[in-house]
Amino acid sequence: MRILVVGAGATGGYFGARLHEAGRDLTFLVRPRRAELLRERGLRISGLGQETVVTPNLVTAPDLAGHYDIVLLSVKATTLAQAIEDTAPAVGPCTAVVPFLNGMAHLDTLTKAYGSDVVLGGVVRVITTIGENGEIRQLAPLADMTIGEPAGGVSDRVRRIEEVLSEAGFDFAVSPDIQTAMWHKWVFISTLGALNTLVRGSVGEAVDAGAEHLGPRIAAEAAGIAEAAGHPMPAQALANVAAFVSRPGSADTASLYRDLVAGQPTEAEQILGDLTARARAFGVSTPLLDVATASLRVHEQRLARGAV
Repeated sequence: MRILVVGAGATGGYFGARLHEAGRDLTFLVRPRRAELLRERGLRISGLGQETVVTPNLVTAPDLAGHYDIVLLSVKATTLAQAIEDTAPAVGPCTAVVPFLNGMAHLDTLTKAYGSDVVLGGVVRVITTIGENGEIRQLAPLADMTIGEPAGGVSDRVRRIEEVLSEAGFDFAVSPDIQTAMWHKWVFISTLGALNTLVRGSVGEAVDAGAEHLGPRIAAEAAGIAEAAGHPMPAQALANVAAFVSRPGSADTASLYRDLVAGQPTEAEQILGDLTARARAFGVSTPLLDVATASLRVHEQRLARGAV
């Protein structure tokens, strides 16, 4: 199967590189500047005492032609519309588009663009960032991918894709209930992002400041929304999130917060705005998430005015 990875950043670049190493027929769709850097230096993954350099196939949007079997969509919500436009030539009636965006709103957007028979659900977990020289820095061993049919169940096409994406240097799974998996990741990333935003610091800094109970309280709010939406979190799963966001000494921050600190556009609406809107529709009270959302909206308004 021909695979197109849209985006060679911290997430798409990591999983695409691993698939390339495993010998899959893979091409990255990237911006011209990123293509130039990757052609000059290769796609590099460093960290955890290892360094990998691969030289994958690259294409930019004007040169994209022919349908692909699998399109792995790993972009931020702020660039989703452009990504849909760019990938249109690659998507045919037999293509499977697998998005790895945060939240849930992108499923409706992609289904409207490509049709329900094309779009799958997906969740990836990896702790990576882009370094000063454009390399991908892996900060922890965690790296896994889960896909599934948005309507539930396990289809033949998902099983065919499983044969291609599994055993490629990361954990891979097929979920018969991918929307629940996506909701549970949403609980986690919204909790971490809201905590970082509210305290303007890492998990460990929040704990050091006497806010060790703040993260678990945010997690309870997010989990309440998931439950109202029909995707309750098991008690142990929620306990794991609460423990993660209350660990002393933890340097963990969400990409949402790192974008905020860097003065960049954030996924505020995708991760928190949409979540709190759903909370209001369900009648779920979310005072902490509401404050974090408002804080990020102030940032976005300042960006729009050129005041950041």
